[in-house]
Amino acid sequence: MNIATLKAIIPNLPPEIAALMRGPTGVGKSHVAKAIAKDLGIPFIDVRGSTMDEAKVGGLPDMKAVDEKKVATFVVPSWFKTACERPCVIMLDELNRSMPTVMQAFFQIVLDRELGNDEDGIPYRLHPETRVIAAINAGNEYDVNEMDPALLRRFWVCDVEPTVADWTDWAEEFGLDNILIEFIKQEPAHWRVDPASVEPGTVVPTPASWHRLSDSLVHMNMAPAELAGNDVPGHFYSVLTGFIGVEAAIAFRDYVKNYELQITAEDILDGKVKAKDVKDAPASQLASLVEKIANHGKENNWKPAQVKRIAKFAEDVGGEFLIQVFTGVQKAGNMKNLLPLNQQIGMKVVELVNAARATTNK
Repeated sequence: MNIATLKAIIPNLPPEIAALMRGPTGVGKSHVAKAIAKDLGIPFIDVRGSTMDEAKVGGLPDMKAVDEKKVATFVVPSWFKTACERPCVIMLDELNRSMPTVMQAFFQIVLDRELGNDEDGIPYRLHPETRVIAAINAGNEYDVNEMDPALLRRFWVCDVEPTVADWTDWAEEFGLDNILIEFIKQEPAHWRVDPASVEPGTVVPTPASWHRLSDSLVHMNMAPAELAGNDVPGHFYSVLTGFIGVEAAIAFRDYVKNYELQITAEDILDGKVKAKDVKDAPASQLASLVEKIANHGKENNWKPAQVKRIAKFAEDVGGEFLIQVFTGVQKAGNMKNLLPLNQQIGMKVVELVNAARATTNK
């Protein structure tokens, strides 16, 4: 089942019905749960079973209450209390990698929607609008525990099968590096490699590892959008291999190094491309785009609507690019394009040039 379908179904299930997502690691199960919480406007609580012990899930006994009221009282963790007090989305992640005692506590949450009890012996119960979404890792990447078939029947169960389009839509929404996204669109075979298809311990690309790579490169001032079309730092490749493995790293390094904007003048003239699509492009790539526009203007007479689109595109990108587009069309010498373009952006170009001169003369 693809991501779009999951996001359409899970929020519309009755809140008391827990959803279970099955799929390989790194395919976006956690991101689905986070997105659902965001869409519903409620807090997201991530409870990762593989890192929990019994006390962190089932709570600790309140010995004072036992002594004073003779009631076996368990103080539940703060995250569960929060989900009892107000609507939340609880993500029980890596359910089948949990210790048996932790899994038992998770079962109680799923089956009974309650955990522990207060000093009067009354169990803490989830808020009626709190939703439980669980996830298990499929495949042989990890040692996992078998799921009880009786428990499985208490979930709405789905197998997560995200597509490249699902992931790139999500990546664009969350602001991952646009060059990285373009690479995945053009080379989808490098988006995800099944770990079961390689030797154990081999680093391979997953949707999650591409996300971590994008964030890390930005943090290290090596964002592909800034390096595109230029020589890359020597350690750029080493960073890539640690996240996505050797084969994908070689392909992506070469793509970044030899990158050229896959945009034509016709794309802009026909309104297929907007300024936001080149917002992260390096100066060398923008200069190449200016040349494409000028060459097209030299050989073709633009329609009024096309002139307006060129003007709007150049103005939205702004700054030096706006000036370069105008001067490029001017040098091309086709007055049938230059005159109407001058009417659209001529004054703006003059303002920018004068401002630049004033700054230089200070």
